[in-house]
Amino acid sequence: MNYLHWLLRAKRWATHPPPMSRVILVVSIIAICVAIFAIERTIGLPDWVSAERARPPVIR
Repeated sequence: MNYLHWLLRAKRWATHPPPMSRVILVVSIIAICVAIFAIERTIGLPDWVSAERARPPVIR
């Protein structure tokens, strides 16, 4: 890997951080994903959302 490239990118982010609106957008998307994951783990998914295992084709 090219570590110098990542160091230069980190320096650029430190000197010119992204706007607060983009930070809020990214954090809110991550929070929505965590909430969906938590709901799925605690309550579960309804039957219409879960995929059924496909049966292999029967060759006769």
